[in-house]
Amino acid sequence: MTDTTDPRLTPLAATLPASVPFVGPEAQERTRGAAFDARLGANELGFGPSPKAIAAMQAETTEIWKYADPESHDLRQALAARHGIAPDNIMIGEGIDGLLGYLVRLFINAGDAVVTSEGAYPTFNYHVAGFGGALHKVPYQGDHEDPLALIEKAREVKAKLIYIANPDNPMGTWHSAATIQQMIDNVPEGALLVLDEAYVEFAPEGTAPAIDTTDARVIRFRTFSKAYGMAGARVGYGISTPKIISAFNKIRNHFGMNRSAQAGALAALNDQPHLTQTLAQIAEARIRIGEIAAENGLTALPSATNFVAIDCGRDGAFAARIVSELGKAGIFIRMPFSDPQNRCIRVSAGPKAELDLFAKALPAALQAARV
Repeated sequence: MTDTTDPRLTPLAATLPASVPFVGPEAQERTRGAAFDARLGANELGFGPSPKAIAAMQAETTEIWKYADPESHDLRQALAARHGIAPDNIMIGEGIDGLLGYLVRLFINAGDAVVTSEGAYPTFNYHVAGFGGALHKVPYQGDHEDPLALIEKAREVKAKLIYIANPDNPMGTWHSAATIQQMIDNVPEGALLVLDEAYVEFAPEGTAPAIDTTDARVIRFRTFSKAYGMAGARVGYGISTPKIISAFNKIRNHFGMNRSAQAGALAALNDQPHLTQTLAQIAEARIRIGEIAAENGLTALPSATNFVAIDCGRDGAFAARIVSELGKAGIFIRMPFSDPQNRCIRVSAGPKAELDLFAKALPAALQAARV
């Protein structure tokens, strides 16, 4: 077999596979030769963003010849006011994914230990591998990430970063604020807790611990991709101490933010009535997904996100057949990657018309999967 690796690559890059952590629905549509009728697999907000955000982005298109403000000043000021913290406690970036890449670059040398859960958000792992970190994984406890086990493993391997999402992706489960605060309080010396709160707006009251911008043991990440319906705009932000936040300015892409996206995020943040309406729509859609699951003899897990994991009662191969059959029927959904979570399929809480299509297609998909 011919070696096709470019010898100019770094030794680390030469060892890495060329991979895409998530195969997008667009790629699947190209393969199947047709568009999906229901897009319920990427945890997007099918109800769309605030009309005010759309208008702000449209208005900004005539100014798109200008670079975006590299400090994201207006958005940082507005977020600071919303959270009751200082602007220097906030870093804006190209979605949580982009900020996770910067974070790993800042803290991880080749061989440094990083702790996460087996089956947790894979993009974080992708960044760790890209900078040569050593991933150490602990299993979920039931359908929840295990805070105690994560801390124990971090102490054992002398981890520099510890990742947890609350609420969780891919299972939609969550821990109380008290549990997460206990985790923060027990972060080993020399480690940093990476608290991914992408779905926190959907969660019950008492899920997120109070923000303490003096605590250098934790950095929190939030996004406009989920509850604000702006996944394609790529706007996320981190919250931590001024010292940790200022470190991002050492290595980040200062012109990485999109000018229209900045305007849209600011308008979305200022339209809290639309957010309230969205949260009500998501709650209703989660109930509907649970009903569809029950009608087909399946079990929907409790969810604090904008998606629902449905326990299909068998193994990952069975769930994968369901995903495939639904795809053939024009319904895009996904499933967790790791056992035992991969016994589930995962369905975004989307508009009624799309959930009706899912409900119509599911019985035949289940029948074909059983065969």
